[in-house]
Amino acid sequence: MVSGKKKTSQIIAEKIEEFFLNGDLHPGSRLPSERELAGRFGVSRSSVREALQQLELAGAIVIRQGGGSYINTIEVRKVSRLLSDSIVEAESHLVQDMLELRRALEIEAISLAAVRAIPSDLANIKQALDEMKNALYDAEKGIKADLHFHQRIVEASHNPLLIHLVQSLAEKMEDSIRATRTHRFMDVDRYEDTYVEHVELFEAISIRNSALAKERMEKHITRILDELDLPDFPLPAQPDNVG
Repeated sequence: MVSGKKKTSQIIAEKIEEFFLNGDLHPGSRLPSERELAGRFGVSRSSVREALQQLELAGAIVIRQGGGSYINTIEVRKVSRLLSDSIVEAESHLVQDMLELRRALEIEAISLAAVRAIPSDLANIKQALDEMKNALYDAEKGIKADLHFHQRIVEASHNPLLIHLVQSLAEKMEDSIRATRTHRFMDVDRYEDTYVEHVELFEAISIRNSALAKERMEKHITRILDELDLPDFPLPAQPDNVG
């Protein structure tokens, strides 16, 4: 990881702190919707939802069915701190788990795609790549294009079960892409670097080099995991009598 570069957790925490410092918030104030908070902080809606539930359990907010979330304490800074801690933990788990799963699935998918892709598959992947280039500095369009690129590779594997599985994970994949892009693009030089990584993936498929495609996909996702510098989560303790 580059020295001096902020961790994802720091970026999220600073955005949340800024939101509470700049907002005229007091007991009874309504918080923005899950969608608005997710967009503002550059995190997934599922992480926001989980964090709000934790705040409600702590008595810091009240969630009214169909009516939004309201601050329920005079200690507004407490809400900021709890929200930050809860979102950071939920987001870190989500992103790490999802990237580990994607690495396993997409390495196999791109290996198959390099062998099985037909001309229309290559055209679809190239179209998604062009979308990424055109949306280089547009956050939301870039996220969608990035997701489409990886989905088109999986479709080119022509493995129905793999395609179905990845389709079922689309929302969580988008969440993980949003989180990683939020972190990566704190450095403007990473816009072009990220695009180039995807060009290299497409090139490996185009020349039908399955081994190279696998190598580049593993390198791509592993690099993201390393850059994010996510915390290590201890594995649950196993009973002594297992086995």
